[in-house]
Amino acid sequence: MRPRRMVTENFRGAILMVLSMALFALEDMFIKLMTLGLPYGQVLSMVGAAGFLAFWASILLRRQRFWTRALLHPLVLLRNLCEIVGAIGFTAALALSDLSSTSAILQALPLFIVLGAALFLGEPVGWRRCSAIAVGFAGVLLIVRPGLAAFQPVSLMALAAVVALAVRDLATRRIPPGIRSDQIAGSAFLAILLGGLATWVATGQPAVRPGAVQLGQLAGGMVVGVGGYVLLVAATRVGDAVAVAPYRYARLVFALIVAFLVFDERPDLPTLAGAALIVASGCYAMWREAVLRRRRLREAGFATAS
Repeated sequence: MRPRRMVTENFRGAILMVLSMALFALEDMFIKLMTLGLPYGQVLSMVGAAGFLAFWASILLRRQRFWTRALLHPLVLLRNLCEIVGAIGFTAALALSDLSSTSAILQALPLFIVLGAALFLGEPVGWRRCSAIAVGFAGVLLIVRPGLAAFQPVSLMALAAVVALAVRDLATRRIPPGIRSDQIAGSAFLAILLGGLATWVATGQPAVRPGAVQLGQLAGGMVVGVGGYVLLVAATRVGDAVAVAPYRYARLVFALIVAFLVFDERPDLPTLAGAALIVASGCYAMWREAVLRRRRLREAGFATAS
């Protein structure tokens, strides 16, 4: 592929990635808006039900089966359990805390994945990426600020969500390729539905009949969520992963804009500094991983040629 063509495709991929992150930020906005009028356990149940029905209908239209014994695979069960914990933690944090700080903590997810891959999957992580992880964690501490007057315990819900989602993504890497992706996604939404119902019961929150506004917010969240996912897939297929991946952090920029315009949030300086550290360390970790991957490919090619 000619370099000029690669630059063009990378530019297209970057644009698609930025648009995808904008839609995901809007999805978070719709979920937070729903929690202003509905119990967050009920919101989770509604999101899980809508997502499950969408995937179930898609599978039926292709004349395939949703339920097979493959969904009982231990890694699929682990993934769904982590999906429940992550969804509950993230939705509770959105409902009870600021969108800006919750979104900033969520950006630490790639760093937790790198750390988990090193600890549990035996993937090599050098001192440079270890340093990036440490800087990213320092950024999380700046946002959470445990032990200080500005500490909000609900921030720990967002942090628990990040840990759970990192384990989910690590488990996904090891799921056998024979298990279909639509089955995995559909079962994840079913798990969120069940987790939302359990949360609803456990918190004792009364049922609230959703009105036209809440149903519209649910529909809006589903539309922008699906649109964001489609654009994300397109971005990763059009552009080079190394060039496109850092634009995932545009989600935080859009989240800060939405938080200011819709919820009148004004993050303080430590929160902004922590978010900057998380983004910088995450981008560096992605870049370093890309450098090492290219080096391994060159070495593998040399070994094959030899």
